Amino acid sequence: MRHATYNHLMERLRRLFGGMPCHMQVAALPWRRKADGIEVLLVTSRETGRWVLPKGWPEGKEQLCEAAAREAAEEAGIDGVVSQLEAGRYYYGKRRSSGMELRCEVRVFPLEVRSVAEKWPEKKRRRRAWLSPAEAAVRVQEPDLGELITRFGKSLHKSAA
Repeated sequence: MRHATYNHLMERLRRLFGGMPCHMQVAALPWRRKADGIEVLLVTSRETGRWVLPKGWPEGKEQLCEAAAREAAEEAGIDGVVSQLEAGRYYYGKRRSSGMELRCEVRVFPLEVRSVAEKWPEKKRRRRAWLSPAEAAVRVQEPDLGELITRFGKSLHKSAA
């Protein structure tokens, strides 16, 4: 059984038997076309420096895809066209400063990047890197996210062929 399917099944079972509900976050999956395929943009997290997608919490009544685009602008200094359709979801444990871990479900929205800023709100706290989908999938620590990035890269490759 694929890892993402297993985690999704485990999450459903946890909910069925009365586990605490997940907290929902949104993420942008920034991408751009290159002559030899596509590239995906990853950023480093502020606390640990690991490679992640720009993600965060929806604010107010904004649409989830709009929240993902806002996070991409704040954390990676990018702008573009965000899809209203999810590329997928993944789960992870977010460690709080108190040491408590929150179970989070992250809904991922593709964002075709049209502009990359030289200055952005979190530039001094993050690095960014353009990578092939295969390399990005290896750099992220969450296996479900790696599978999602791989599937996304393959689906765009097929649609371009």
